[in-house]
Amino acid sequence: MTIQQEAWLIGGMFAVTFLIRFIMFAMAGNLRLPAPLQQALSYVPPAVLTAIIVPSVVLPHGTVELSFSNSYLVAGVVSFFVALISRNLLLTIGLGMAFFMVYHHLI
Repeated sequence: MTIQQEAWLIGGMFAVTFLIRFIMFAMAGNLRLPAPLQQALSYVPPAVLTAIIVPSVVLPHGTVELSFSNSYLVAGVVSFFVALISRNLLLTIGLGMAFFMVYHHLI
């Protein structure tokens, strides 16, 4: 593949990506979604984050580890309870990471 072909390929990928996102943002002010759909869409961020976090916490080395030797799982449980009690994202992240580092180096 020549440099010119690569430039066209990159430009085409840029254009497609930009247009898809631009159209959605341009229509955002004019498009009103029904209330049930808006409510359903409010569950998307927690569902996506759960899908990302749970496998890395439960399967840290490629196999299921549900024990106290799994520092990822223990720190995740601690972070869950900190979030539940405090409702503060920054505090949850900070305490969760601090607990993970201490616990991971102690076991």
